[in-house]
Amino acid sequence: MAAYALKRLVGAVPVLWIVATLTFFMIRLAPGGPFDQDKSLPPDILKNIEAKYHLDEPLGAQYLRYMGSLLVLDLGPSFKYANRTVNEIIAAAFPVSLELAFWAILVALTLGIGAGIIAALYPATWKDHGVMSLAMVGVCTPNFVLGPLLVLVFSLTTGWLPVAGWETAQDRILPALTLGAIYAAYIARLTRGGMMEVLRQDYIRTARAKGLPERVVILRHALRGGILPTVSFLGPAIAGIATGSLVIELIFDIPGLGRFFVQSALNRDYTMVMGTALFYAVFILAMNILVDIAYAWLDPRVRYD
Repeated sequence: MAAYALKRLVGAVPVLWIVATLTFFMIRLAPGGPFDQDKSLPPDILKNIEAKYHLDEPLGAQYLRYMGSLLVLDLGPSFKYANRTVNEIIAAAFPVSLELAFWAILVALTLGIGAGIIAALYPATWKDHGVMSLAMVGVCTPNFVLGPLLVLVFSLTTGWLPVAGWETAQDRILPALTLGAIYAAYIARLTRGGMMEVLRQDYIRTARAKGLPERVVILRHALRGGILPTVSFLGPAIAGIATGSLVIELIFDIPGLGRFFVQSALNRDYTMVMGTALFYAVFILAMNILVDIAYAWLDPRVRYD
């Protein structure tokens, strides 16, 4: 397992290089520049600003300079946030996005696994059909639609929860529900399929024949094998939740990394866009490796060569 993880880490290096290269050239080929939206600056001042950030150099020289800074984990200064580096902004904003992702994945796992178990235990009944119908609605409802609906019902109509912000515990509820609902729907369907397959296995019948309580059979024996499809899905799910909070952070005014990424893309903040893209790429690769390791731990039959 250690050798497999090491191979995956080594294999991630060319992937990150490709991401960095594509992002570098794509953001620079996009119309506009980092200082086009500012007030009209005298040519001498604009020239000095471009020289400060090495934007007056040929594109190839800028690329080599940026690749060299990545080797020492320096993502460069932000063009739009004065006296702040991209490293500092990510270090300050990502914990907020990570906390939002934690609550969202907790909501997704709690609702999804619970609903999937209920549907698997009562197949072809009204409980199964009701749970899967709700899951289908969750899959078909994008979070930028669900978010305003939840705000309308629970904030503007009933006044139970705040509209936006990130100060109190109540501020976490609506964003976590909005972000985790669609993944809860996927997890419910995957858990149902996995549990129904496991419940037909011989060792489950043996456990019941021994007189074990149904709760022990389900939670201790069946669930470990039944959630394997869910574990496989958790890698892209966690990455999708962490990187998919862009719209949610804008809707609920959350000071996370996603909001900085959107604003930097609109402002053509080259270093911020590239640094955020690379950071998210590293995060996604790390999640996939951890999920593969967790899969092998849950299922001893899995071995990685």
